[in-house]
Amino acid sequence: MKKWQTFPYPDDRFDYSRSALQKAWKALHSSDLVPWPTGKQDDACIQAWQHFHAGRFQQAYEVAAKVAPYAFAAQCKAMITYADHLEDHENRQQALYEEAASIAEQACEKFPELAAAHYFHAYALGRYGQSISVVKALRQGLGSKVAESLEKALELAPDYPDAHLAMGLYHAEIIDKVGKMVARMTYGCTRDKAMHHLQQALQLNPRPPVTQIEYGNGIIMLFGDEQLELANDCYRQAAASEPLDAMEKLDQTFAEAEVAAL
Repeated sequence: MKKWQTFPYPDDRFDYSRSALQKAWKALHSSDLVPWPTGKQDDACIQAWQHFHAGRFQQAYEVAAKVAPYAFAAQCKAMITYADHLEDHENRQQALYEEAASIAEQACEKFPELAAAHYFHAYALGRYGQSISVVKALRQGLGSKVAESLEKALELAPDYPDAHLAMGLYHAEIIDKVGKMVARMTYGCTRDKAMHHLQQALQLNPRPPVTQIEYGNGIIMLFGDEQLELANDCYRQAAASEPLDAMEKLDQTFAEAEVAAL
């Protein structure tokens, strides 16, 4: 495997000891609802998460892969975060999303009652669809698979912040790409449903910068310039946030660049 790029903002605060990680777990995973690792392979799972939160994404992926599927969430999140922010080659980025979707699909089969498994399947598949173009992904039937996985995640965990955020963006992006009428008649997507899920995500867990960023992105897709200032306020809040780990630092830095460009 090609060596992944190094996380560009190393910070000792993100390098959690096992005990510190357990204390910070609720805050770090308030969005994705991944439970603290217990049972089989818990040591390796915890080590994978330590690597992830510190920004050692390739090490997180490799440690997690050795105990698959138990550390699927750390493996998927490392791949997706790295692909989102640090992979600069389109084909490799798509390959990471596609592999993450496959890993999460296996986790759904192994842990069918775990909401996070279904969420990560939707998350990875959605990112893959975006990377090949949303319209092309819809033609391939990926949209319905994303929706089904998100619906299952929310059925198992109705107050799942990231699943609500992803569902809101699913509706918003389809409306943005195919128009309101086709989105409603063909995919059942509406502005009201999008806003319901986006607002739920914001209400449940407003702190992480990604919540503010994606809420702002959803607003732009749904309302355009009509609500531009609201979206910009979201980016400003994300830029002003205090990151708790490497992923949040990457999100915050992205938001800072957005605000600087206003």
